Amino acid sequence: MSSPDFPTLFERVCRWYVFLFLNIYGLGKIAGGQFWRRGQLPEALAQTPLVDVSAFDLCWTFMGYSYVYIFFIGASQLLGAWMLLWNQTKLLGVAVLVPIMANIIVIDWVYLDAKGPIVNATIYFLMLLYILYYNREVVIHAFEALTVGRTLRKPWRESLWQAVLTLGLMAIIYAVDHFLVWYV
Repeated sequence: MSSPDFPTLFERVCRWYVFLFLNIYGLGKIAGGQFWRRGQLPEALAQTPLVDVSAFDLCWTFMGYSYVYIFFIGASQLLGAWMLLWNQTKLLGVAVLVPIMANIIVIDWVYLDAKGPIVNATIYFLMLLYILYYNREVVIHAFEALTVGRTLRKPWRESLWQAVLTLGLMAIIYAVDHFLVWYV
């Protein structure tokens, strides 16, 4: 029996660990175990003037206001977590979860007084970053494929015409956009 390849083992540990706990959090959101839901505020909170509400209660009430929002966040956590289980989809799972975890860290840091949730979210975030680091060759290749395009040098007049056309189309879209915002 050969000794285990620690980096590979640790990458799998990170994927499975994040999978497990984000399933708990995602299902908890969908099942109603997180956030103060509209119509289900604790009585003391419902009687508190808005100016006196704690940052935590304000955040929990805001986040719980819309079941659609709660479902979206919970389902996104579940989707990203399940993608971590398979090698073919693990990087897509990380791509889904990194912005979610960064947002959770910021919300926990700004609104919560408890250090525990920040520590948990930071550990999950660092594990996701390790998965990216472990797969860095694939990540770099994918990033290059997305960002490095072939550019053919065009005569400056053609480039100028394309810039004018682009700005003109942007102006039309802006006009339609603002017409719809103000008059619909």
